Amino acid sequence: MKVAGIDSSTQSTKVLVVDGESGVVLRCGHASHPSGTEVDPAVWWDALRAAIADAGGIGDCAAVSIAGQQHGMVCLDARGEVIRPALLWNDTRSSGAARDLIREQSAQFWVEATGSAPVASLTITKLRWLADAEPANAAKIAAICLPHDWLTWKLSGSVDIHDLVTDRSDASGTGYVDVRSGEYRYDLLAQALRISEDQARAIVLPRIAEPFEIVGVVASEYGTASLGAGCGDNAGAALALGLKEGTASLSLGTSGVIATVAQAPALDPAGEINSFMDATGKWLPLACTLNGSRIIDYVKDLLGLSYRDIDHLAEKGNSNGLVLIPYFEGERTPNMPSATATLFGLTPVSMNKEAFARSACEAMCCLMRGALEALKRVIPDIQRAVLVGGGAKSSVLPQLMADIMGIPISIPTSRDALASHEFVARGAAWQAARTVLPNLAVWPFDSTVCEPSGDGGDVWERYQQYSRRYSDWAA
Repeated sequence: MKVAGIDSSTQSTKVLVVDGESGVVLRCGHASHPSGTEVDPAVWWDALRAAIADAGGIGDCAAVSIAGQQHGMVCLDARGEVIRPALLWNDTRSSGAARDLIREQSAQFWVEATGSAPVASLTITKLRWLADAEPANAAKIAAICLPHDWLTWKLSGSVDIHDLVTDRSDASGTGYVDVRSGEYRYDLLAQALRISEDQARAIVLPRIAEPFEIVGVVASEYGTASLGAGCGDNAGAALALGLKEGTASLSLGTSGVIATVAQAPALDPAGEINSFMDATGKWLPLACTLNGSRIIDYVKDLLGLSYRDIDHLAEKGNSNGLVLIPYFEGERTPNMPSATATLFGLTPVSMNKEAFARSACEAMCCLMRGALEALKRVIPDIQRAVLVGGGAKSSVLPQLMADIMGIPISIPTSRDALASHEFVARGAAWQAARTVLPNLAVWPFDSTVCEPSGDGGDVWERYQQYSRRYSDWAA
């Protein structure tokens, strides 16, 4: 039995066709997305079709599921047409709307109601921005969905907005789903759009499916595969890893995310932690940074180097006191959407490629250490982390991450070369297989472990010193 798992991320679409019982990847496909924080969803659909074709099709698959980037605002009219380009999770223009929603209710109210304080990333703040900045477009809304919901709907061939379906992991990242019951809060949706609750209830929201539910079938041109509900990208990675309590997933993609599994909502009064749901019936509290692997990209491109060059320079070099505060695109943890990246400690001995390469790697690790410290406020017993995403491919980052974060870091790889690091797509594929094989165990994978050496404490202390200085200056 074959199944397909799809990861529609910020940067690209990946399709894995997998043996459902063993987890062996049989073939794969890929298509890129354009850069930017505002994207016409039609681009995702074109990329999905191209990636399916690149994978040799999915006509021989029994089931398929789509995991996707969270929070993206996709607004549809009554005919199911996209009203305006989707605002992505990393679009910070709604930061003012987030502040307004907190002023109207308080951060504690939102955390208790939805598990998250409003920040620019969440869908609810983007809807408030739309209501204020583009009221004519807001008035056209007949349905609201998220990227993976919309793609699942498109893959089904439906044109009826009432057929939209989502899962609890992605829905809980909207900012208008109850953190305990998993039901929509139409009063909060109404508040965001500045309409009455009756008007909000007239808007079609995707039905929230049960874990491992079959929600439909693909359009006939793609075969006869059943459709799984799909999930948010972090929940997809958690499925592939079989994530358990006491262990965190540490994902380095466009963003950086550290997440763990909880049996109940883990609420953070400070509002830095999002107490999302996972794709199994539990919760997935996480801390997310706006900046992730692009920290390395920016420095790599500035220096005219390859990723291998950066690894080589960072491994042999020393930052020589150079500290990068890597808020290139603003930041979410800490919540500073208008922040910018800043260099501290520039001296003659730090003006070289080795120091810049090393400081970029240290900055990424320190940013994630800060996210870990935030997560440990609500889930203190995190003993280790599993590193996935682009950062896991680096020869220097895993050990540096272990040193700076002060916990063992495992680097998993699947047992095939086709998609050794595609854990979001593998999680979607496993979800698809689980809809058909209810007793399916997590597919096995290999891993190596980097133990902390004790050499990262000074780097972390220096980073904290300069980040506090930056915060005082920015304030």
